[in-house]
Amino acid sequence: MLTDIIRADLETEVWECLEMVTDPELDEPITDMGFVERLEVIDARRVEVEFRLPTYWCSPNFAFLMAFGIRREVGALPWVREVQVWLNDHCFGDQVNEGVNSGRAFGEVFAEYCDGADLGEVVEKFMAKAFDRRQEVVLRGLRRRGLGAEEIVAMTMGALDRVVFGSEDEIRQAARYRDLLETQGLADTPDAPAFPTWDGQPITAADLPAHLDRLRGTRISMEFNGAMCRGLASTRYKEVEIGADGPTLVDFMLGRVPPREEAARK
Repeated sequence: MLTDIIRADLETEVWECLEMVTDPELDEPITDMGFVERLEVIDARRVEVEFRLPTYWCSPNFAFLMAFGIRREVGALPWVREVQVWLNDHCFGDQVNEGVNSGRAFGEVFAEYCDGADLGEVVEKFMAKAFDRRQEVVLRGLRRRGLGAEEIVAMTMGALDRVVFGSEDEIRQAARYRDLLETQGLADTPDAPAFPTWDGQPITAADLPAHLDRLRGTRISMEFNGAMCRGLASTRYKEVEIGADGPTLVDFMLGRVPPREEAARK
């Protein structure tokens, strides 16, 4: 039988794994987005995770990627023998849950339920957007430190590792950017260029302003989508406190009024 202390330690390990699972459209951890609804460790060998998305009709592509990401990351823990993942309150929930818990390969399940979509193309698209967003944060951080275009495009990975970033977002994204460079084989030595494009091409000093403008557009789009998702999730799942003067028409329209209070006003 698990003690409370051991259970808490194991749950902490699972939460750390879940931080590695991102919403593919936003490149934000599902933990930061508040998607994880329940986590339970059973007998120090089995983990159950329930999650939900901002709307009932969120893209099945995103749902599958997150569900299988949860199973992959949590299942990598050495003490975990079984992972059960449930997507709640979603139009494709039954398919996602059957697929992720069936033990079948992701590509097989994904193609079956997503009209034969090419898994590689879907993953590539989202990883490219994540790469652009992370790179843009790092580049803006360097510009704020007074580095010119020539210095930036000539920077190596070794030189980038010596940069001391100031803001929390810069520090976080610099580490995530480096991870993606390495996993994609875009920069795996200290003397490799620190800022290639996603397809491995160099960026010239003359091209840097236009490149930054393009990356900025990607970031703004992702940040807008993230803000919209948080707002939709807040409206859908969180109780909103009614003001001291009672509910307004908007409160009734959004379903914020408890049934008993609404009945009492009739």
